Amino acid sequence: MLILKLNPNILECGTDEAGRGCLAGPVTAAAIILPDDFSNTMLNDSKQLSETKRIHLKPLLEDCSLTYGVAHVFMEEIDEINILNASILAMQKAIGQLDPQPEHIIVDGNRFKAYHNIPHTCVIKGDAKYLNIAAASVLAKTFRDDFMEKIHEEYPMYNWKKNKGYPTREHRDAIRKYGITKYHRKSFRLLPEQFALDLK
Repeated sequence: MLILKLNPNILECGTDEAGRGCLAGPVTAAAIILPDDFSNTMLNDSKQLSETKRIHLKPLLEDCSLTYGVAHVFMEEIDEINILNASILAMQKAIGQLDPQPEHIIVDGNRFKAYHNIPHTCVIKGDAKYLNIAAASVLAKTFRDDFMEKIHEEYPMYNWKKNKGYPTREHRDAIRKYGITKYHRKSFRLLPEQFALDLK
């Protein structure tokens, strides 16, 4: 059973990102403050949930949260500042949307940068330990999946509706056949034989 939050007596948000390992599309982060009486037996790390369960949870989390925020950082900025910095930036942008602002931030993973002097704690595998991080992981994943399904209509040959931009064999075969799009991350190793790929 997941614990609601790390600090029970203060206004705390959980934050997490989705899409860090993808070859295409943004990295997306969410931040959320849940009410102290929140409970949900289905909620878990988004990677442990089926797509059906994530879609079911998304409106419930939106409706019951005290406040939430979701932010994308797009491919050009990922290529410019690297994926770690882009992931942290996306989380900070999501936290910036919260009203009220939190008194403490808990972050999934082991890296974060101080945000507006709000204390923070990094928790490795926090999305499997705390409900507020798990909730953020579900929102980040579902909002990013929605974005990838929209751009799938523009470039259906990559089947982003299914692979969401991750480096599946099908996605890489499509890159070999059709080249890259404006949604691909040029700083990533898109193919094992990267030296042969024309990124112009």
